[in-house]
Order: sequence, then C-alpha cells, then structure tokens
Amino acid sequence: MILKNKLNALFHSEQYHGWGKTRKYFEGWYYKVVNADESKAFAFIPGIAMDNHGQKQAFVQMLDGKKFTAEYHTFDANDFKPVAGKFEVEIADNFFSNSKISLHLPSIKGELSFQNQVPWPSSWYSPGIMGPFSFVPFMQCYHGVLSMDHTILGDLEIDGETINFSGGRGYMEKDWGRSFPSGYFWMQTNHFSEKGISLKASVAKIPWLGSSFVGFIGGLWLYDRLIEFTTYNFTKLKKSYANEKKVEIVMENRNFLLEIMAHRDTATTLASPIQGFMDGRIEESMTSTIDVRLFDKRNKKVLLEDTGRNAGLEVAGKIEEIFVDN
Repeated sequence: MILKNKLNALFHSEQYHGWGKTRKYFEGWYYKVVNADESKAFAFIPGIAMDNHGQKQAFVQMLDGKKFTAEYHTFDANDFKPVAGKFEVEIADNFFSNSKISLHLPSIKGELSFQNQVPWPSSWYSPGIMGPFSFVPFMQCYHGVLSMDHTILGDLEIDGETINFSGGRGYMEKDWGRSFPSGYFWMQTNHFSEKGISLKASVAKIPWLGSSFVGFIGGLWLYDRLIEFTTYNFTKLKKSYANEKKVEIVMENRNFLLEIMAHRDTATTLASPIQGFMDGRIEESMTSTIDVRLFDKRNKKVLLEDTGRNAGLEVAGKIEEIFVDN
C-alpha cells in the first residue's frame, strides 16, 4: 500500500509524498491569499516534520504579510492525517486541499474556497514543475506548484477581525524532502495591472552526486498559457544576482527572453526545514514588487512589461553561490 501511495503521488505533486517516511523528512504546502482590495495578505503553511532521530511534529505556520508578523503552531504528529490518492490533509481541526482550507487556530478561524485554479501541467514523462528531476530519488528538496492563480471565496476571523477574502487572488505551492537549498532566491506575484497574469521564479544551489549545480525554475502565466523557463527545457540562466535592495534574474530559451527585477521590502522570519525538522530560519516578504519584461524573440516584440505587486520574496543562505552573469 505504501508503494502504491508513493507511486501515485509521484505524478500528483499536490498529494502527500511522505508515505513510509520516519526520519529526516519534511513536507509543507504554501497557501498565499490576498483580499480583493489588497489591504490584507497572508500565507498559511501546513505540514509535517521529522528529525534525524525520528521525532515528529505537525505544524501550521501563518505569515501576516502586511503586519510583518508570523505564528508557528505545533501539533502532535498523530494529528497529521493525509488521504491517499488525493490531496486532502487534516491537522487536528484544520483542513487543507486544492479547493479549500478550514482553519481553527487560537487566533484564526474560518474557511476559504478556491475557484478557477491554474495548475502547472503534468505528464507521465514530466510530473509537474520538477520535470524529469521528479524521478531522481536523492534530491535534497522537491517542489510543486498547485495553482499559479485562482479566485478566493470566504471569510477568516483573524485576531477578532473578520476579513472578507471573496474576490481576492490566491497562489498555492509545496515543498518536500530533507532541507531547503543552502542558497536560493524565490519569488511569486499574481497582482499585475491586469488579471490573468502570474509569475513564479526561483534559483537555487542543487546538490548533485557529490557536487552541485545552479538550478532554476520560472513560469509566467500570461492570460491563457504558461510559458516555462526551466533547467530541463533548454532554458539558459543568463543572470542571477541579489543585494540588499534587489534581486535580478534573466532567463532565455529558444523563443523567449524573461527579465525580472525584484525590489526587496520588509521581510518576516519564518521557520524552515533542516534535515527534516523546522529548525532553520528564513526571511519572507509579501510586500515586494517585481518588474517583469517578456520578449518574444521569434516575433521580435514585447509581450509583457509590467510590475507585480504583493510579491512573495525570499533571499536565503549563501546567495553568492548562485550568482550568474553570462
């Protein structure tokens, strides 16, 4: 049964992948929610963590992107109940799936549902955003994008205030494995001057057979199509750089040139995995802005030149290891 569940999850990145895992393992889902007038922005991160000795804990982490605060709620590992064959996870009285979340935490209560999700495409030879790397059994960290953009319905009561999220925008992704990379950039925004546009991009140091390489993933959802920039689809990383004020990424493939300039803003400390347990610390902003320019090389025209708001942005670890300038 464990093998069947693991094989099924391999082709469905949103599902729980930790069947049979007992140590040095984490798995977490990331829900970004922004209300319609963009005055409120939160991230909710449910998951499970197991350290090197087999100690386990379930958790739900919350980031208030506008107030720059975070909460980390722990639960007994037995309260973590994933469903085999589909993405549904219960953590005590809290529920998480593709289509909704239901929260019953000390300072947060309510339910949100999600409609018109935009998932990253998956096929038998390229399961989700990891592509062929999904089949490699020794990766330090795996990644999945559940929805590049969707509409939110519902309310949450947070610290006694009822917040209506109906008409707002959301984004969903997840990570699983042992640890986050030793150095990486990560960014996401789906608030541009027009609806129907969403950007997700990351660059990271990837351990590989005793060595390492700079891996990257970029996706731009432009109205009705996803334009992919990945290590495995012959995209080249032309530039990767960050300082205290900005993060710059340039990716180019046969058809498109994608130029990204992220402007860093106030960040909040979150827990992150190290060898399975949530002992690390990273900084995430939800109020950054990202300038994006997409150039169509074949038709020699600019398809997008815009600035994304309410951007999630993380710059973590030994970032000099992932600087690239070609």
